[in-house]
Amino acid sequence: MSALLPTNYSVVGHRGAMAESPENTLASFRLAEEIGVHELEFDIRLSADGVAVVLHDATLDRTAADENGRGLGPVAELPYERISAVDIGAGEKVPTFEAVLDATTVSLQVEIKAVEAVPEVVRIVALRPEDARRIRFTSFLPDALRRLRQLAPDVPRGLITLGYPDAERHPAGIEAVLAETGSTAFYCGWDGLTLDVVRGLQDAGCEVGAWPVRSVDDVRRGLEWGLISGTVDDPRAGCAWLREVQGARGVLTSPEG
Repeated sequence: MSALLPTNYSVVGHRGAMAESPENTLASFRLAEEIGVHELEFDIRLSADGVAVVLHDATLDRTAADENGRGLGPVAELPYERISAVDIGAGEKVPTFEAVLDATTVSLQVEIKAVEAVPEVVRIVALRPEDARRIRFTSFLPDALRRLRQLAPDVPRGLITLGYPDAERHPAGIEAVLAETGSTAFYCGWDGLTLDVVRGLQDAGCEVGAWPVRSVDDVRRGLEWGLISGTVDDPRAGCAWLREVQGARGVLTSPEG
């Protein structure tokens, strides 16, 4: 067995514990924490009346429908009262951002899905300094990250991409986007991600996480590359994979979020 080596690799619950519980719900977040995730990842949009809601899609069509089986239309055009009345699985409702902060204790990756949600999210976080310390704002949208840098410069930010270099979305290059948005973390899909890419970003002072993590081999690769995290749909499996790799390598882990 190798010598014990410390690592800050974190298992991140993607939309909570979505393999076992309706995604982006309080039940899903609580279950993920019970299982033992180090971080939670979830998505923020804005209702028509300005409420920051936790929802991945731009509509509720995939996760819910009205009493006649029809989609409800864009979330941005619905008041929160209407959104919150919908059952999105197992009796769960779409929670507000504030409700998720109240219900969780671990570190949070707060992904901004709509730029217009930024001011309200920043307002909420400014009123909750204890929660601000466990939050990193993330987004696929450079405009959202630029706005976050303006309004909440002290809360860390991270860019998300489907892969590297994602030239269609970021023709100037990932590194340029990270620099201009002041992002200190990069959450990348596996496509095009290599050890050399990771090392280059790390040398430039950027932490790197990967998604999705779907096997023990993904966890092993993440540890070997020095990634800060791996995002999983199934936290129970993800935590078991991490324990397996730790046991095989004699690795001590003490994630700090």
